[in-house]
Amino acid sequence: MSNKIDINKALEIKTEQLGIINQFSSSLLQLDTLAELFEYVTTQVVNRLGFVDCVIYLADDSASTLNQVASMGIAHERYKYRAQRKVIRFSEGISGFVASTGKAIILDDVNTDSRYIADERPAQSELCVPLIYKEKVLGVIDCEHPVKNYFTNSHLEILTTVAHLLSAKINQVNTVNNLQQTVTQLNNAQKLENSLLQIANLTYKASNLDTFFEALHTIINSLLRADNFFIALYDKQVDILDIAYIVEEGIQTKAHQKISKEQLKDTASYYLLQTDQTLLLNRQSFQEYIDKGCFKMVGRQSESWLGVPFKTNDQMSGVIVVQSYDKTLHYNEQDSALLTYVSRQISMAIDRQLVRQELEHRALHDDLTGLANRSLLIERIKHAILRLARAKKGTSNALLYLDFDRFKSINDSLGHEVGDHFLIKICELIKSTIRNTDTFARLGGDEFAIFMENITHRNQVNEALTRIEVILSKPINVNGHLLQASTSIGIAYNDNTSDKAYKLLQQADAAMYEAKSSGRGQVKFFNNAMRQKLKTHADIENDLQHAIEHNEFELYFQPIFTISSGRVVGFEALVRWHHPKKGFVPPNNFIPIAETTGQIINLDLHLLDLAAQHISDWHKQGHRFLKVTVNVSSRHFASLDFVAQIHAIYNKYQLPLGSLCLEITESGLIENLELATQIIEGLSPLKVKLCLDDFGTGYSALGYLHQLPIHILKIDKSFIDHLQDSTNPLVEAILSLAQSLKLEVVAEGIETAEQLTILQATKCDYGQGFLKSKPVTAKEAILLINKPL
Repeated sequence: MSNKIDINKALEIKTEQLGIINQFSSSLLQLDTLAELFEYVTTQVVNRLGFVDCVIYLADDSASTLNQVASMGIAHERYKYRAQRKVIRFSEGISGFVASTGKAIILDDVNTDSRYIADERPAQSELCVPLIYKEKVLGVIDCEHPVKNYFTNSHLEILTTVAHLLSAKINQVNTVNNLQQTVTQLNNAQKLENSLLQIANLTYKASNLDTFFEALHTIINSLLRADNFFIALYDKQVDILDIAYIVEEGIQTKAHQKISKEQLKDTASYYLLQTDQTLLLNRQSFQEYIDKGCFKMVGRQSESWLGVPFKTNDQMSGVIVVQSYDKTLHYNEQDSALLTYVSRQISMAIDRQLVRQELEHRALHDDLTGLANRSLLIERIKHAILRLARAKKGTSNALLYLDFDRFKSINDSLGHEVGDHFLIKICELIKSTIRNTDTFARLGGDEFAIFMENITHRNQVNEALTRIEVILSKPINVNGHLLQASTSIGIAYNDNTSDKAYKLLQQADAAMYEAKSSGRGQVKFFNNAMRQKLKTHADIENDLQHAIEHNEFELYFQPIFTISSGRVVGFEALVRWHHPKKGFVPPNNFIPIAETTGQIINLDLHLLDLAAQHISDWHKQGHRFLKVTVNVSSRHFASLDFVAQIHAIYNKYQLPLGSLCLEITESGLIENLELATQIIEGLSPLKVKLCLDDFGTGYSALGYLHQLPIHILKIDKSFIDHLQDSTNPLVEAILSLAQSLKLEVVAEGIETAEQLTILQATKCDYGQGFLKSKPVTAKEAILLINKPL
């Protein structure tokens, strides 16, 4: 009978054990955090197993200690529950022994075991089991009781099973937490990387510093709390700190704040600039710096303060600062590293901005004088024209186009350095006479412009002209040379919003040329006659290309003959334009326009082709060899393409070598002598000769004679006109120079027998002029080939 009762009791106990374990198992599966797990286990052990306490310790292998993470107990009739020991070494007590050995212990009487360490509420018995997962001790569950022999094997079995379940769950939760932490770290790292890339891109793309700072703060605020944030720039020369961007309590203040010299020395920002060190301070350490006299309290005390200095160049430096007034928000070293990176980007952005400003200034200003250039002038004219729509009735704008008189002669006689200094001094004088709102621009060379906006009465322009005249009336000392400045001025007005900037410039330019042709120091206002002239100019410009394409140009030929015998040795080809509507257009009416617009290049090539065609026809007809001289622009001597183009013409028409000569005027002499020499030498296989026309009328020809392979000189008609009773001394000088340089000489404009007789007594080789023949058509020219003139 007793055996049967024992079996039933054992089954009942076993069933209860399994029920407890099943409940533990199912409940642990539903819990997701360690705190929930530990609270549940300690509570259920006390409540379900009838224990008076239960404490869970987790192992810290690095320190060889057990750290209490949860405890639960009930008050005993004689003792209040207290879990006093928070940290236990592996070498201490029963719990330490179980953690170091990984073996469970039941002590029926703790007084018999020397390892027991009495707490404030000493126990009589103790049960301690290890938390083990895959042979690694994670911690222990420790239970004590004030009654000896309280704990049974059944208790040990249940607690051991609970410990296994809890260990597995701890590992699971830790694994999930580690994964979540890893994912969070990866997300944060990716967010940080993306943010840093955004900052880097922003540094290179931001159009100005204000938008850069605002966008930068938005990015920074996504990485750390920056409700109180500012960027300040320090200019060493003026010793002022400019808070270029500031946000207070999340609200941006648009206006720049400047800290005066008196306030600056007391600020933490100034201390940063002087020490060039990052500061990460809490409330206490900030106060310590104040107590040491490093800086003073400016504004209210912050809970956390982080400031990073940066340098841009020798003149400019700055600081970036974040502050927290929230006791729960403190910045750390990671935030410091982020702001350090940001400070470098700010430095780069400011440097790029300064470089950009310098480049923009250079792109819109003249290097020599520092004045606005043509592009900036036109932009300002455009904006001023648009503003007329909002201006009072009668308001206008005025453009003064200036050309300094005799500047070329100063350059040629005294050198470019004196010429440059002369220009600079003139500009300084004129700039002192104009309004701050006026735009003074250099258009190129010795041509300048003054744009006067918002003119309410035309006397304002007259007064400006008077001031310029007065300021330039006294000689200017330039490098020891006393030089008198004067300027020809053309003026055009704009009073309509439909006007165009480039047309206003054209009108003022046209008026200036009228002034220049009237003598030194003259002023002309644009008028209807000039407007008609401009229209004619524009019409010719439009018609030129059409004329080339439709063969409206014809070559006339004026013979070049020997002075001694009158024998024809060649012709000068002279262009004539038969306009379908305007009739005959004189060369002086379209050649300068073609030169100005650049159309002269195509026109010259067309005329060279026409000349070559005539030479080829004459050659095929059996006429003797003759040279034809074609006038070309000096623009051709700026590109090696000209060599290939002349070779192509020779090949196209199979011309005899040396049958084409090229003629340029002294006033259009080539600027790039080295390139021009290469071009002429490139034409030497074709025996093409270079002829210098109008020799003696310019300033610099003698230098070119030595440097360029010129073959023929043409004495200008103005010198031949003065040949009456005897030779002109200048003509004799030119002939002697040509002889010494082994150059051929052609005298132009021989119109009287007396002039020819005088030349025949000299060493002049060839002549050309109306005395023998005017320019004639190609058919008429053939008749002159075989007989002396």
